[in-house]
Amino acid sequence: QVQLVESGGGLVQPGGSLRLSCAASGSIFSINAMGWYRQAPGKERELVATSGGSTNYADSVKGRFTISRDNAKNTVYLQMNSLKPEDTAVYYCNAEEKRFTTLHEHWGQGTQVTVSS
Repeated sequence: QVQLVESGGGLVQPGGSLRLSCAASGSIFSINAMGWYRQAPGKERELVATSGGSTNYADSVKGRFTISRDNAKNTVYLQMNSLKPEDTAVYYCNAEEKRFTTLHEHWGQGTQVTVSS
């Protein structure tokens, strides 16, 4: 089983920065991609950024957020700059693992990010 543990969330003022981290551990075969999603109150979970064969960002975070990976550590990071109140959400780490010919999706428990003055 694969476990994802996120850290780095918190309360920040508008215009501030936060860095989220997510480390995968357990019986890992091969991780194809890792990414971040978020869910605000009353809204559906949405993609923020993913890093696999290519890097993808939601339009709302382009130019402000940067995703990076340390494959040796099975860790993904999300550097969030110029944060806005609308970035407030629970941020979830996601990993796509390939075991032989099957893909498995794993989720972290989520970390709260609150942008408020």
